[in-house]
Amino acid sequence: MLTKGYMQVYTGDGKGKTTAALGLALRALCAGGRVYFGQFMKGQDYSELKAVRHFDNLTWAQFGDPSFVRGKPSKGDVARAKRGLSQAEEALASGRYDVVILDEANTAVYCGLLSSEEVLGAVSRRCEKTEVVLTGRGAPAEITEAADLVTEMREVKHYYKAGVDARVGIEK
Repeated sequence: MLTKGYMQVYTGDGKGKTTAALGLALRALCAGGRVYFGQFMKGQDYSELKAVRHFDNLTWAQFGDPSFVRGKPSKGDVARAKRGLSQAEEALASGRYDVVILDEANTAVYCGLLSSEEVLGAVSRRCEKTEVVLTGRGAPAEITEAADLVTEMREVKHYYKAGVDARVGIEK
């Protein structure tokens, strides 16, 4: 599908990082591309997990518990993230995927589950035709500097502050 893959980063405190990555995945899938979508720090049941029922060219993996990491990560949180990065590195280097999305990879670095060096090492060993997307708040400078495209989502206004919980089909 692609002759050269680039590295994209979606970061910032605003809503829409995972949503943007899902949109890119949908576009690639509908163009006949193969997509690997790995979610760090997530083990919850999100609506998008059902996409694998509809696309044979989509591989999905989650590397977290049903509860998001709060405070200091446990040894289990770190182990899950490291196993996830190992699986993602295999997907990146394999040449089987046109797009590899590492959802919440930036947050995993920010929370101390992974280091920037580990993530960038995996990304650097990717097949040259593989596009890679790293999402999550708090993308470190090393990652944004290495990226070819960086988009920062900035919250201007959010209905969460009015007490609206995450809604099925919109936020989850």
